[in-house]
Amino acid sequence: MNRLQTLIAKPEKLVIGLISGTSLDGVDAALVQISGAGLATGLQLRHFCSFPYPEGLRGELLELSTPGRGSVDQLCRMNVLLGEIFADAVLQLLDEAGVSAGEVDLIGSHGQTMHHLPAPVTRYGYALRATLQLAEPAVIARRTGIVTVADFRPADLAAGGEGAPLVPYFDFLRFRSPEKTRVLLNLGGIANLTLLKQNAALEGLIAFDTGPANMVIDSLAQHFFQQDYDRNGAIAASGTVSRELLDELLQHPYFRKSPPKSTGREAFGKAYCDALIAAAPGLSPADLVATATELTIETVWRSYRDFLAAEPLDELIVGGGGAKNQVIMQRLQSRFAPAAVRPSDDFGIPHDAKEAVCFAVLANETIAGNGGNVPVATGAAARVVLGKICL
Repeated sequence: MNRLQTLIAKPEKLVIGLISGTSLDGVDAALVQISGAGLATGLQLRHFCSFPYPEGLRGELLELSTPGRGSVDQLCRMNVLLGEIFADAVLQLLDEAGVSAGEVDLIGSHGQTMHHLPAPVTRYGYALRATLQLAEPAVIARRTGIVTVADFRPADLAAGGEGAPLVPYFDFLRFRSPEKTRVLLNLGGIANLTLLKQNAALEGLIAFDTGPANMVIDSLAQHFFQQDYDRNGAIAASGTVSRELLDELLQHPYFRKSPPKSTGREAFGKAYCDALIAAAPGLSPADLVATATELTIETVWRSYRDFLAAEPLDELIVGGGGAKNQVIMQRLQSRFAPAAVRPSDDFGIPHDAKEAVCFAVLANETIAGNGGNVPVATGAAARVVLGKICL
């Protein structure tokens, strides 16, 4: 425990953040210099890399994450395999950055979400919310020699929350402004919004998942075009939005649900995309991608309009892989005008690095003993310290 006490006492730390998102395509790793904690947090991104999963692994993960498909022995082994892959990502990041493992104080690993079930169900008299992230942190800590914090969501679940979204606390620490009201939009597999009012207090923050961002678009691009994603929105730009299909898609009950709320592949994954393809036999593949892209834009806009628009907006700051999609960015600018739509890169956080940086910051908060969730965003009864520590 002396090592942990020494770590807690350090005013400045070198921290690595790790995450693989709902796209299931690899590990994002960020090396971050962090000073202080809580409202006094200062950070500088030192290096960022993305490491693709081995060929074929994404298909295995999709299969395992589908209800009724994965077996307990496969999940056990996948947990350790992902731990090894995440540890290798750390070592490759350090090699690229020219930093030794001995110089790094801490790792924060979100892991790979396999299933997320935030809606409570009753079993044997207990109301249960559940989530499962893999990438065994004991393996990461052992292979790298670095203290590792992981499994961030369950503490919020135990406090009655949905375990997500967890990015809002980072948004608050990094992007709050005394002059401007901002909305932070993260476009990963799932889209989420964080409202930061001018001179925001944490208690006044509003954040939630709006629905699919890249998840459905990517699935269609892979199915029809054998592309991992729609690069720069080129496929969507070549197609025509089907208003009839879009109106039908917008009837999904999740979009009408009031915050706090979170979602994932369970609602908008393979089964959803298979049904989408089957529902539109007369549309071209490009039209389907264009319609799925418009679904992302429309649900983000409606979420703002329905739940946040009482606050006049100065800036929409966009992070995540969707910030590279020119169709999405142009349509968001049109929808949110006169507010400025800006990538998080303009604020020193590359759009594709944001979530990895977030989990470096959340690990630092865990070591400091600070709560890392935002109860008004997750629905938890209280702020709680997130994660589990592997020495």
